[in-house]
This record gives sequence, C-alpha cells and structure tokens, in this order.
Amino acid sequence: DLVEGVVIGAAALIVMDIINRRTKDVDSLDPNIPDEIKAASVEFSEANPKLKLQANWLNNGPSSLKRDLESDWRAQLVEIYTGPALKLYTLGRRDLIRTKLYAFCDRQVDLDDCVALKPTQEELRSSYPWVSARDANVDWPEHVRTSILSLARNNLGYEDFKL
Repeated sequence: DLVEGVVIGAAALIVMDIINRRTKDVDSLDPNIPDEIKAASVEFSEANPKLKLQANWLNNGPSSLKRDLESDWRAQLVEIYTGPALKLYTLGRRDLIRTKLYAFCDRQVDLDDCVALKPTQEELRSSYPWVSARDANVDWPEHVRTSILSLARNNLGYEDFKL
C-alpha cells in the first residue's frame, strides 16, 4: 500500500531542494500518523543513535494549523516525493510562505528559510493579514508588520517595501 502524507516546515523545503540544512523533525500536517508508523519511527530512532533523532522526530505537531489555512489548501498541494511505498505532498506556495512567515514571526528562527523561499513583494503583502491574525496578543500585528518589513528590506533587497 502507498502511504501518502502532507509535510511542511524545513523537511519539505529540504526535499524540494530549497534549503540545504539539517532539521530535527518531520512535521506531518495530514493525515494523523498511524500508530504502527509512529511506533516504527520511534524504533528507527532508537536503532540509529548516530542519527541523533528524537523519539518524536516524525510528528503531527502542526496538525492544528489545518483549521487556520484557507478552505482550498488541499487543492493547492504540491507533490514533492514519490517512492515505491510513500508519496509526499506539501502546501502550495501561498500557504508554505504564510506558515514559514508565521514561524519566523513567532520564533524568530526561520529567517533563512523565509529568505530561501524568495517571496515576492506581493506575496509578502498578501501574507500579512493571515499571519497577523494568528495570535490574539494586541502587539502581534505590529510585531508581524515589523518582522515582514525587516525581512523584505534587509534580507530580500526590497528597500522601498511597504505594507
């Protein structure tokens, strides 16, 4: 049987050859990882200590994100890998950029991934409302604005960029 899944984050960017760095986990957005596959991933990490994998390296951590994505997110999926027993997809460009921008604004550690995605000025502008709505903190929208402006001007070369 062919197992299909939607992965996001650095693992997806690595498979797509957008970034060339290590990641500590594989974030599976959908479907929920079956118990037998989860158990096999834990066994794999234990059997391969040289890889320095955490027991939860294969996880559904971001699955709650599904309720925040646009209703057409599934129609936008992009196939990134097909093997004899596994087919992987990732989010379409719009949603991939939005989720990486959110991660950057939230944790300030995804800057290089955002730069590697090379979002256009329009992609940054159209992402701002979605990202700014992801946190109830009253300071969040201004933090997102400042973060996106800095990314655009200081890292992507859009010196005159405005939101």
